[in-house]
Amino acid sequence: MPSWQSAFFTRVSHMAKPQATDAVTDIAELRRQYSYLSDRFGPVPRDAVVEPTALGPVKGEWVRTGASSPGRLILYFHGGGYISGSPESHRPLVAKLAHAAEASAFSAAYRLAPEYAFPAAVRDGIDAYRQLLGRGIAPQSMVLGGNGAGGGLAFSVLLAIRNAGLPMPAACVAMSPWADLSLSGWSVLQNAKTDMAQSWELLFVSARHYLKRTNPSDQYASPAFASFKDFPPIMVHAGSLEMLRDDASRLGDRAADAGVPVSVEIYDGMQHVFQANAHVPEARVSLQRLGQFIRSRTPVAREDEPVAARR
Repeated sequence: MPSWQSAFFTRVSHMAKPQATDAVTDIAELRRQYSYLSDRFGPVPRDAVVEPTALGPVKGEWVRTGASSPGRLILYFHGGGYISGSPESHRPLVAKLAHAAEASAFSAAYRLAPEYAFPAAVRDGIDAYRQLLGRGIAPQSMVLGGNGAGGGLAFSVLLAIRNAGLPMPAACVAMSPWADLSLSGWSVLQNAKTDMAQSWELLFVSARHYLKRTNPSDQYASPAFASFKDFPPIMVHAGSLEMLRDDASRLGDRAADAGVPVSVEIYDGMQHVFQANAHVPEARVSLQRLGQFIRSRTPVAREDEPVAARR
């Protein structure tokens, strides 16, 4: 049963749900719609240290907290439907995850549509990963992660890493991932009235901007259709009230089909990326669970290890 706090915030959110969009809605308005969610992420934790930087051609920022270990790194991809968002807009969420995981995070400013269409975001993701490997960071100390579109992108990048023959990271985590741009999941219709962050129209128009003429079932655009053979362990969290609930479940199905260790947790009464709401107990539980999973899949850094992630 969801907490009373989550029920209260769901009611408040209902009054501020983004307006409907259509094919003629301009990109500035679409991006404003996505800011509905990121504007409610709350403050950045006080102990967070942020350092704007770039990994080769990929801009972004390092996010560290007092709990960050130099031997544990999250390569993070923000949400925003592939057309919006930034490391800055998602900094509070990234910092909370980094703190829970006792990790440093590189939050990638991957290129956005419609200015840069598919597969630009995937290329930026694998380029960032190659740069991290080139800096001497061990793949077994790295985890891919993301939320929303960034959660789906984490799996697309993981697919590209595997198919390129690169060493795989230790794990992959996602919060409310958008993993099927064809919008074929039953929850897209079932939860259309209960999802306070997204609408079918917003997702459809975002997908069109990102894909251009690409088939929405392309595995690099929609990893829910990919084979997860040889993938590392996976943890995915989503809310029962969100339209992308089934995207999370289908990622779990693909992992199970491939014999990959996987945990998919659907939180009762929760909304899209509920982890960003500091007032909801379920958010803290989810972040703690994700952090514990990341810690369990990455080695504990020794005090005498070189701080590779800071180079």
